[in-house]
Amino acid sequence: MDPTTDNAGPSGDPGTARDALEALRAEIAKAVVGQDPAVTGLVVALLCRGHVLLEGVPGVAKTLLVRALASALELDTKRVQFTPDLMPSDVTGSLVYDTRSAEFSFQPGPVFTNLLLADEINRTPPKTQSSLLEAMEERQVTVDGTPRPLPDPFLVAATQNPVEYEGTYPLPEAQLDRFLLKLTIPLPSRQDEIDVLTRHAEGFNPRDLHAAGVRPVAGPADLEAARAAVAKTTISPEITAYVVDICRATRESPSLTLGVSPRGATALLATARAWAWLTGRDYVIPDDVKVLALPTLRHRVQLRPEAEMEGVTADSVINAILAHVPVPR
Repeated sequence: MDPTTDNAGPSGDPGTARDALEALRAEIAKAVVGQDPAVTGLVVALLCRGHVLLEGVPGVAKTLLVRALASALELDTKRVQFTPDLMPSDVTGSLVYDTRSAEFSFQPGPVFTNLLLADEINRTPPKTQSSLLEAMEERQVTVDGTPRPLPDPFLVAATQNPVEYEGTYPLPEAQLDRFLLKLTIPLPSRQDEIDVLTRHAEGFNPRDLHAAGVRPVAGPADLEAARAAVAKTTISPEITAYVVDICRATRESPSLTLGVSPRGATALLATARAWAWLTGRDYVIPDDVKVLALPTLRHRVQLRPEAEMEGVTADSVINAILAHVPVPR
């Protein structure tokens, strides 16, 4: 995405909404250096009402990226540090007894926000990880039999360190499938790292985004207008069949024990549609599907142990499938 304006404000007009969302990259770049693909992925997830898993080694600005996005979009955000002793009620909220009224009242947890940053989600046991499932899928929290709706927009941006790191728990497959995208955050290039250190030497404080110049360039009205425009983006039967063929090919791959489910196929169609709209088209082309295939599908497949030992990765399998599945003309 290339920003076309630095001063776009909340409007509700689809054309202006696209400009405002494109301007996010320039605004977030004031705080985060060289993570344009991750910024784009987060915007795509917001347009699709999906959630994002950010994976990278410690210290590559995963948390800062999410905080900068919330500031540039003028969204309420909360952060939960996932630790081995974190309980499900610490995320969702719980009933608290009020001695004055002699009644129980619900105390909302940090999940009641627009953008929940689940920091290092794979450092907490599966029971607590799974406490997010209802919130992510149903956009509500049920406590003591009473469902409580979450605000809209609502996005979970979960960060995790690679699973081979000490003290981490692999996410359950059912939870992984609830994430629309899995974005890998690489180590910065040499020049990007020099830029990061230069900013810090000049007084940049990652805890003070306002001082860094990050300002709201879009709002909920822009997001709602953009979602409505994305829903009108045309998908031809040939593109639908192309997405199905890609996902079915993962189920037949000899390198995989688990292929992409129909939920994953639906997700790929949705993300390709959002990307098409962001790039200025009102119809989806095969390249849109290819661009979003890796981040949408890489966490929905499971490698065979012998393939993993040979150095095969989920990305390499998906790339091979994209190279062999016939592209519609």
